[in-house]
Amino acid sequence: MGLRSPINSDVSQPSSQPAPEAESPEAVPAWARALRHLAYPILLGSVVAVSTLGIARDRELEAVGFLFVLGVLLYLVVLERLIPYDRSWHPSRREWRWYGAYFLLTALGGALAQALVLALVGVVSLPESALPLGVEIPLAALLGSLANYLVHRLGHTNRHLWRLHGVHHAPDKVNIGNNSVNNILDVVLAQGATQLSLALVGFSEASVFAVGLFVVAQGYFTHANADVRIGWLNHIVSSPEQHRLHHSTDLSEAGHYAADLSIWDRVFGSFTWRPGRRPASVGLVDPTSFPPTGAVLTNQFRPWRRPAR
Repeated sequence: MGLRSPINSDVSQPSSQPAPEAESPEAVPAWARALRHLAYPILLGSVVAVSTLGIARDRELEAVGFLFVLGVLLYLVVLERLIPYDRSWHPSRREWRWYGAYFLLTALGGALAQALVLALVGVVSLPESALPLGVEIPLAALLGSLANYLVHRLGHTNRHLWRLHGVHHAPDKVNIGNNSVNNILDVVLAQGATQLSLALVGFSEASVFAVGLFVVAQGYFTHANADVRIGWLNHIVSSPEQHRLHHSTDLSEAGHYAADLSIWDRVFGSFTWRPGRRPASVGLVDPTSFPPTGAVLTNQFRPWRRPAR
């Protein structure tokens, strides 16, 4: 099946393509070096600004969230062109069509997850904050991130869940487009677990909205094919520097199951990043274990087929 083993596996696969070589500081324009370090603060600042304005003005939060996603996508597409990590990872026109189909399926999976949470709990959140938002939002981020970490790690270590999650690891490149390459049921399980954990605790709508923006921004940011650097923040939040290792075909370095807060990788021993570490190649250890990414419908129905003995 090509199951990706837990971190610290003794299995190490040979590289199929060389990692991009680091450029000398003299070869990189000053504006590009500055953008490498400013890219994440700009993104994080937009999360805080949109959350604050949306909550303060009591706007239609779902509409605000949708517009925010579009803005994040546009921002990261520009970053991928201005400061690319690996130019060969840029999607082709055909791949963009595939990614568009997967994006719609992922959005549908998220909507289904929310509907299931509503059916199980009755209401997703309380109308008023039980705690000050300054306390409630960090707590909601911690709990939601932990739930997502556990489900994600199970997706790699449980052979049944891997049949769903492995679809995401089929591409041999990492960029914001293939962030949405998923099996729809995998999305339902991952987002449902996160939303259900927040709903059962009773976090307010405002805090769930703010955390949701952060999670969405992080999800696309960590997949960005952009040469960004966040320095010591790597030990607190996830980044493309870490997530490229998560997609590595070398299972000894393919940890980093946290999608937003990397502190859980620290807690559970799946943190492998160090400054300058680059994966030699990304994708599946056995590329034949899943259909190609372009087989969008096949990848949705494959988990229901009986696996070969």
